[in-house]
Amino acid sequence: MPKSNKEWAWRITFDVACLLIVGFSVLAFYLAGRPYERGFFCDDETIRHPYRHGTVSSTVLYSLGFALNIGVMSIVEYFHCKHCHRQKTMQVCCLRVHPWFWAIYSMVGVFAFGAACSQLATDIGKYTIGRLRPHFITVCQPDFNKINCSGHAFIEDFECLGDNVKAIREARLSFPSGHASFSFYTMVYLALYLQARLTWRATKLLRPFLQFICVMLCWYTALSRVSDYKHHPTDVLGGAVLGTVVAVVVAVYVSGMFKKRCAAADVQPPSRQNTIDNTDIP
Repeated sequence: MPKSNKEWAWRITFDVACLLIVGFSVLAFYLAGRPYERGFFCDDETIRHPYRHGTVSSTVLYSLGFALNIGVMSIVEYFHCKHCHRQKTMQVCCLRVHPWFWAIYSMVGVFAFGAACSQLATDIGKYTIGRLRPHFITVCQPDFNKINCSGHAFIEDFECLGDNVKAIREARLSFPSGHASFSFYTMVYLALYLQARLTWRATKLLRPFLQFICVMLCWYTALSRVSDYKHHPTDVLGGAVLGTVVAVVVAVYVSGMFKKRCAAADVQPPSRQNTIDNTDIP
């Protein structure tokens, strides 16, 4: 196998391995994670709200977050590659592929890795802190006949009479908000991507208009988590900050989307990047 083919193979292998390691860590939390069992004050009214179904379901959240980013990246990268790269195909391992496919692999792969990192950081917070959701009492249904609630008592030894074990487990995972962190990550990342890649100068307002829509989508999602009694306001704030920070770090320091010149290095094997950089210098 030629040297360049080996470099391609190692690069793709390491990229996929890193993504799978983080992804399986998230899956492990979901399947086997046990949240910290925090107690509560008997007179705490913030955890006595009714249980409601979420306005933005998890299915809609994840489907829309991934679909919007992948769809926009696929369209924008096609025109970006058409403008930047004259060659019709490029060599990746033993295959001849269009530069657009490698651009999609690079952009979507980095985006997915950032989403997995954001979700893992969120889960670590959830399972470590174990903050009770606003509807915890409604779902748990503690046996108050066996609890001494005199004074400002903090109750740690109690039994939940509710029959929905999954809902009780989820009721201990309030901070930070997963909906807020994921929606802010995906939409802030998309807004940054549009800032870097959407350079069409026919109109000045199209890009900020699309970015405004992105911000409003994650803002609405975050607000709905409070109005649905799924999270406390500070849970949503923590999730929003977490998702935004991860989006900015990944977009600016990992993706390479803010390179000023056409990203030729993004579609070339590592051994050829130095040659490309040297030829760009007059």
